[in-house]
Amino acid sequence: MIDLSLNQENLAQNIRLAREQKVIIPTFAQMRDPDTIPSPIKAGLKNVGLWDIDPLNLFRITWKNEPKEKGGLFGGPNFIELPKALTGVDARIICLVGKWFPTGCHKVGAAFGCLAPRLVTGQFNAGYHKAVWPSTGNYCRGGAFNSRLLAVPSVAILPEGMSKERFEWLNEIAGEVIATPGGESNVKEIFDKARELRDTREDVMVFNQFEEMGNHLWHYEVTGSAIQEAFLRIKGEKGRLAAACFTSGSAGTLGCGDFLKEQYPGLKLAAGEAAGCPTLLINGFGDHRIEGIGDKHVPWIHNVKNTDLVIAIDDDDCLRLLRLFNEASGREYLIREAGAPAAWLDNLPLFGISGIANLLCAIKTAKYYELTGDDVVATVLTDSAVMYGSRVRELAGREGPYSLPRAAADFHRCLLGARTDQMEELTYLGRKRLHNLKYYTWVEQQGKSARELDALWYDYDAAWGSAHRQAEAIDGLIQEFNRQTGLLA
Repeated sequence: MIDLSLNQENLAQNIRLAREQKVIIPTFAQMRDPDTIPSPIKAGLKNVGLWDIDPLNLFRITWKNEPKEKGGLFGGPNFIELPKALTGVDARIICLVGKWFPTGCHKVGAAFGCLAPRLVTGQFNAGYHKAVWPSTGNYCRGGAFNSRLLAVPSVAILPEGMSKERFEWLNEIAGEVIATPGGESNVKEIFDKARELRDTREDVMVFNQFEEMGNHLWHYEVTGSAIQEAFLRIKGEKGRLAAACFTSGSAGTLGCGDFLKEQYPGLKLAAGEAAGCPTLLINGFGDHRIEGIGDKHVPWIHNVKNTDLVIAIDDDDCLRLLRLFNEASGREYLIREAGAPAAWLDNLPLFGISGIANLLCAIKTAKYYELTGDDVVATVLTDSAVMYGSRVRELAGREGPYSLPRAAADFHRCLLGARTDQMEELTYLGRKRLHNLKYYTWVEQQGKSARELDALWYDYDAAWGSAHRQAEAIDGLIQEFNRQTGLLA
């Protein structure tokens, strides 16, 4: 469970600082249903840009933002349905769109779920502590952004090999940026730096997304309900939500699978990872280029007992498709030869590298389970191609100009030719194997106890169900916090 014990002295200081900085904090209920956001806040948002450093943008931590760069309000969940000409499968694939969050990525939600409970309980002192955000890219961006909105100093930690765009933006937003050795696969180095800060500096509080139950809870509450609403909008008479597929970075997004399985007990939940580092599939190790996916460990907050399928995705396929979706020759091929609707191609820039990996997970899942046109598979587009322009240019410089023959090869090999190898449907013992892998990271390295690890497996209600029920209590604390600032009045 998330610790909700109060520190009244710190809480009083947080309330005073929030009042001075005009910070009003949204509830989980408002992120699920923005129609419940107070009218004065909606009026204020009409003059605020999506990426502006303005506390009102806390209320845009939702899947339901109007897709506008400035002044947008709210509607239904942002999602797209992929045409069969692109996927090659009968099953209908829907993708929630992360671009229309502040920072262009849904990780602001995960970061909010971690920071907000400690802020409104006073466990975090906004006048003393610095919030430390360790990640492979988007989470520390979301954490740094939320920290600025909440008037909290921040430290962002990410690997030095991440995209240029991430570092340029973070240097403007975060109080401090620390680059650790390596790239997407070097999660332990991030953990080590975060632990070093925690052990040597009293003024920091580490929000490790891989173990923070607030990350899991935000997706359970907000992403899960958004996927359900998107499905209900397109299901028709015989539609069935058959599967949900997410690559595992921190495993936060997989938390929405708990919600979806409660609503649709027959749903299959698939976890994707990079084939270059197949930790879940074969306890493997290695390197890869799918930015935003952590590996060589199993996150503490991954409820592997609810995971049905593990899928390894080739990072080379993701990068080939990044060029196919964003190069002129690729888009020309998709219209002229593949038969993709011309108007639909405007959606292709919504796919970042991990979003492409999620798309491939969904296609492989549909093929593996032989899903039909009545079946719907759901996934998310974590961020968009906006964050990877430098990667497209790097690929062009290394591989040469993109051509129609190359587009044809990439389309048929990576999309239509997606295969069901490098996949495992998990048995009870398969799930237990993945769970036991947590021991080496979390007990041996990060200070958890074997008893805590056993509780995650043997006592679902105490470990997971009780956390799921905390959203209402956290909302109550947020409402009281806002009441004491007096800003809503």
